Amino acid sequence: MKTLMVGYDLNKPGQQYPRLIAKLKSFPKWWHYLDSTWLIKTDLGVTQVRDALWSLMDSSDELLVIDVTGDAMAWQGLPPRAGAWIKAA
Repeated sequence: MKTLMVGYDLNKPGQQYPRLIAKLKSFPKWWHYLDSTWLIKTDLGVTQVRDALWSLMDSSDELLVIDVTGDAMAWQGLPPRAGAWIKAA
């Protein structure tokens, strides 16, 4: 299973995407401690995830999906449970 980072900006004021959030939470494992950044575990590729999420977003929004599978990582200011999830993923 790969670890993918998903980042997005919802560019129209007041936008809320409960279906987008539900989709992100539907992946086998997910992490969300930063406002518009998620880490998800999936067997899907970056293009498949991008297409699935983009279909729930507005054309003025922005979406980034990157495969971050591997051991290189660093962070600061996250709570201990956040770092534990990242290390275990």
